Amino acid sequence: MAQQVLWNAAFDMDKQGSMEYLCDESARHRMRILTYNIQGGIYTQRYREYITNSWKQILPHKERLHNLNRIATMLSGYDLVGLQEVDSGSLRTGFVDQTEYLAHRAGFPWWYKQINRNMGLIAQHSNGVLSKTRPVAVTEHRLPGLPGRGALLLEFGEEKGNLAICIVHLALGRRSRAMQLDYIRELVSDYPRLVVMGDMNCGTETLEVRRLMKAANLQEPVSEMKTFPSWRPQRKIDHILVSESLSVRDAHVLNYPLSDHLPVSLEICWPPNIDNDAA
Repeated sequence: MAQQVLWNAAFDMDKQGSMEYLCDESARHRMRILTYNIQGGIYTQRYREYITNSWKQILPHKERLHNLNRIATMLSGYDLVGLQEVDSGSLRTGFVDQTEYLAHRAGFPWWYKQINRNMGLIAQHSNGVLSKTRPVAVTEHRLPGLPGRGALLLEFGEEKGNLAICIVHLALGRRSRAMQLDYIRELVSDYPRLVVMGDMNCGTETLEVRRLMKAANLQEPVSEMKTFPSWRPQRKIDHILVSESLSVRDAHVLNYPLSDHLPVSLEICWPPNIDNDAA
């Protein structure tokens, strides 16, 4: 199910590994993008903290806001950020909408939240996006399978297909994840310039991800660096997939372990007919 949405206007590292592709110097615009699962602002440093700090999934604590401030400092250097596991304002965050807070703190004039699992006062599990460029369209999609997973599709430029960015958070189970990736494949396969990014909870070697990449002509510039768990990365489950028609440079996983995931970033060259409108 798709829903057209409106944008909200905000009022006011180290590299673990990198790969660089040729970027067309004639392009007028560049965009630095990043995907990050922030685990609701919880700073996790070892497996046992999933148990010892489980209370932080329900109750507020002062370190969460400090951790968000550290995350915001890093995010401020990017043009567009896709967030997973943000909370949209509940008891555990002191009723702070984390997407809006990070937009204010990091200097992003445009932001949007997608609540995927509404647990009332206890938790508001969401995807979020922060942008310094205003998109011409934003659509939110509820993904198939058990409730609680979603995708955001952003379009930039006056003509459809100039640039589309899809931010996702997929299920843990393979069967549900396969249905979700099939849905995303149908959603994005007609866009000639496309970025699909987020926490996919699987590697790009899986059949369901390979089908998406083939249908949409996507590549992954950062292919070997692991992102989870952040304190001792063993799996690559966070990805930025990019159309072969887009030039890419400075692609890497950041050694920024303020969540149980590491962020992934890269820079793409914008098609020259996209206007940079942050007004």
